[in-house]
Amino acid sequence: MKLSCHTITWGGVVGHPVGVTSVKNLFYLANGSTEQALADVAAAGYEGVELFDGNLVEYDERPEELERLLAETGLRLVGVYSGANFVFPDILEEEFWRIEKAAGLASRLGAEHLVVGGGAQRARGTTEEDYDRLAEALDRVVAVAEEHGLAASYHPHLSTIVEGPEQVEKILGRTRINFCPDTAHLAAAGGDPAELIRRYADRIVYVHLKDFTAEPFAFLPLGSGDLDLESMLDALAAVGYDGWLTVELDEFAGAPVDAARESRQYLDSLLVRTGVR
Repeated sequence: MKLSCHTITWGGVVGHPVGVTSVKNLFYLANGSTEQALADVAAAGYEGVELFDGNLVEYDERPEELERLLAETGLRLVGVYSGANFVFPDILEEEFWRIEKAAGLASRLGAEHLVVGGGAQRARGTTEEDYDRLAEALDRVVAVAEEHGLAASYHPHLSTIVEGPEQVEKILGRTRINFCPDTAHLAAAGGDPAELIRRYADRIVYVHLKDFTAEPFAFLPLGSGDLDLESMLDALAAVGYDGWLTVELDEFAGAPVDAARESRQYLDSLLVRTGVR
């Protein structure tokens, strides 16, 4: 298994402010320096990096600059993360403008994965039609990814219409997109990530690792929370997973590089203990 790190910790996640009045521009952004994030991720010993769509398209008119940064740090751009409401037909084309833009640049820079989250929770409640619309949109994400030589995966997420196991089953039964388990989000929604890994082994081509505590609720560096991450790595090894493991942490009270190092050291010890490395 290969190890990468998401740059979300460097500034936390925000949405591009232009997106308030222009849906097509509502990119995710890690609200910090991408250059510093790449340097820190490399210093913490990771082989790859994942970026939000907004941080990636900042280099749309100067991709050679990001290529240089990746070469200097020795990192591989593993994937790009995007997302959308997906259930509102009137804005779907605007949302796909953003996803297609990110996929094209990610492919140009040698990425392997396009990861998306989303499926909006309506104020008046979720309908079965919302799951149908989400599934249709996710199949379209797969087509966009394939056009650019990327593997598309869906990332269940708290605050969307796909949080826990029942919702995961509902959506994966309606779409052909791959499944990107996020260990903390699945557990926080009442799921058993190790069991879900075994159940959907044939749909997993990419993994997000995150730890958390339920009381008080907080996302934490690996090994600092309540999750049995060893059982999850055991499950991945048992199903023959040999792809990227991407560490993701929304924010951290200290220096982001310290959180990245803490997670990397803990993950290394688990990989040795489970016989994966």
